[in-house]
Amino acid sequence: MAEQHLSPRLIPDRLQSRSSRMLKSWESLLLVVAILIFALNSFASPYFLDPWNLSDATFNFTEKALIAFAMALVIISGEIDLSVASIIALSSTAMGLAVTMGADTPVLVLVGLGTGLFCGMVNGLLITGLGLPSIVVTIGTMSLFRGLSFIILGDKAYTGYPESFAFFGQGYVWWVFSFELALFAVCAVVFGVLLHKTNFGRTVYAIGNNQTAALFSGVRVGRVKFILFLLTGLMAGIASICLTSRLGSTRPSIALGVELEVVTMVVLGGVSILGGSGTIPGVVLAAFIMGMVTFGFGLLNVPGIVMSIFIGALLISVIALPILWSRARRRMAQ
Repeated sequence: MAEQHLSPRLIPDRLQSRSSRMLKSWESLLLVVAILIFALNSFASPYFLDPWNLSDATFNFTEKALIAFAMALVIISGEIDLSVASIIALSSTAMGLAVTMGADTPVLVLVGLGTGLFCGMVNGLLITGLGLPSIVVTIGTMSLFRGLSFIILGDKAYTGYPESFAFFGQGYVWWVFSFELALFAVCAVVFGVLLHKTNFGRTVYAIGNNQTAALFSGVRVGRVKFILFLLTGLMAGIASICLTSRLGSTRPSIALGVELEVVTMVVLGGVSILGGSGTIPGVVLAAFIMGMVTFGFGLLNVPGIVMSIFIGALLISVIALPILWSRARRRMAQ
């Protein structure tokens, strides 16, 4: 009887396939990069490994990462929100106005959250209600919200926030773990579950991959996108509370340029700028990477303008590299 040649398995074992995918994933690469940056910072400065210094380093990314979680969902759905930094400014200005009227900490928190939600609602209505492009709308509201802050404040600043209000940006829940870091961890879990374990998250992916198909499948695309912009406004309001609390004052220039860092954080985390793909763990790792790079530059007394150049170059790189890589693979396959 002739020897029978068995063909190899075309479908590998599920667990082995899953492990292989994890090792080849963008998140695995980010983890390696994070470890390398941590090691480089340890050698670059003897002060880096101090627990309190590491705790201070988290302030470089927690407020931006809070917004990045919601921004990730918006970009996965095929949209974008460039007004988040201006929402922070307007929310902070609203809280400053409330302080001048004698508001206490609970009222200030409600004012910050309410202003953020209102701004998100304005964006959502213009985009989903009128069908306007999100990039155009949010560039417009970016100028609108920031302009309102400048009109209200001018060259002045609001100070005199209640002592209890300082906890949100300066308080610690245990040892070196700040309130902001704890809030970051909680939000990472909440958004991770929302995106990866719920029908709402699957709907966001479906819209980002093919909005027309999702619409014909019965998905209420407009409502989902409206909720996403509400979430982004809410997270910007939360970030405004933390940032205003940490600084102890409000100026119209607060959080200027933060929208660029938030988008960079999301795209670096593996979220496709074209929509349809991305993960919350990737955004978490990207937040840590950007925070450690910023803190490392600070320890080395690198000027702030260099960090701005780095952020801009990083954003261009993480958008361009996947495109260049896919083109190179197509050419090699020919």
